[in-house]
Amino acid sequence: MRDFVDRRSIVRTIWGSPDLILLIFAGSAAEFALNRAVDWLFFTGKIPRDPIGRLFSTVRYAQEIVFATEEAARSTLSRINAIHDSVERQRGQTIPEWAYRDVLYMLVDYSERAYRLLYRPLTASQQHDLYTVFRGIGDELRIPELPGTYAEWRRDRRRHLDRDLANSRHTALLFRQYRRHLGLWRYHLLLQVQALLVPDEVRRLLHLSPNNLLSGLVSVYGIVERCNLRSVIHSLLIPPRYWAEVRKFDRMVAT
Repeated sequence: MRDFVDRRSIVRTIWGSPDLILLIFAGSAAEFALNRAVDWLFFTGKIPRDPIGRLFSTVRYAQEIVFATEEAARSTLSRINAIHDSVERQRGQTIPEWAYRDVLYMLVDYSERAYRLLYRPLTASQQHDLYTVFRGIGDELRIPELPGTYAEWRRDRRRHLDRDLANSRHTALLFRQYRRHLGLWRYHLLLQVQALLVPDEVRRLLHLSPNNLLSGLVSVYGIVERCNLRSVIHSLLIPPRYWAEVRKFDRMVAT
């Protein structure tokens, strides 16, 4: 049966790497805390109550799509649609269409930013591949008005960043939960990683300042990876009870 995502796709490379996945969700955790629709997280309570556990649940869904056949991936996407429909019925409101686009756009953008941070910038062909895959996912999730090309998406991403972010009481509450679940020093490391990853608008609203030392350490990532010390990076970012779960993310494929 046909794969939902081509096996040569850069998306499989990115979403098969535990390190890149952790960076994608570090950046997304920062930005979504600022999103004007963040109150939906507090309606269900699942992410504020267990942000790390929800991260793993989201990754499992993502990998069930990226590494699945077309039939299996569409089944997973249908389950996600059903979950969203159920939450909307419980609240008696509809999740805004722009909020769906914001989440999809974050996954596209932080996939690219994470890969650039640890390896190198994506080529134009890889950028096209990345957006085409996520555009297909967005279509299956019934997200309307998605741009047709990577260049058009980049312009719309800028409009969403300018319009949809604000530092609110929900922002503070969510970051308080990050700190509670990660512990003090891992939380501060998370902030430093976020400062390296996020767009200027997010960095400004969260008052994040990039750390030159951490930036220098990231530059030697290739040496760390070649020496098979990746578990050291995982242990720095994630509490010990989750290490085994992180290792399950590893589906590394060659670029």
